[in-house]
Amino acid sequence: MQVFEQAEPGTDFLITRYRGGNSNLRTQLLRIIKKAGLKPWPKLFQSLRSTRQTELSEIYPAHVVCAWLGNSEDVAKGHYLQVTDSHFTRAAQLDPELPDSSAEKAAQNAAQQPAVPARRGSQTILQKPENPEISGEIRSNATPCKALQNSAMALVGLEPTRFMGDGF
Repeated sequence: MQVFEQAEPGTDFLITRYRGGNSNLRTQLLRIIKKAGLKPWPKLFQSLRSTRQTELSEIYPAHVVCAWLGNSEDVAKGHYLQVTDSHFTRAAQLDPELPDSSAEKAAQNAAQQPAVPARRGSQTILQKPENPEISGEIRSNATPCKALQNSAMALVGLEPTRFMGDGF
């Protein structure tokens, strides 16, 4: 802001060195990346723009970000917005930003396991697993979900209970 206030009245751009068509920013950016000891990534400037569009979209409404960056929401969705590692991390954890019922449902869905068939007669002994290390690990990490056993899905199942009209 200080530099802008010191500029001549009517000045639109403070940095004018790279405004001409004869400047090659890609070559200079490649030099900087290599000097930093990094490997250049494909589509240098598009990747930078995509990252910034994604970051800003996490904070501000889409129409505002698109106005700032000079594209439409359709272009942003098709070419710039990304799914990041933090999205996966947040989805895998109990998200404190969700309302209580949604957070509980998300936690329940994450912990759900297939329903155990009802016992009839004598209990069947399972065969020895092919890889006991993996099976033991899965078994030790598994937790029962009593809510699923009492849910409508456990009673009805996934298939529709009425005729759907498709001939099936």
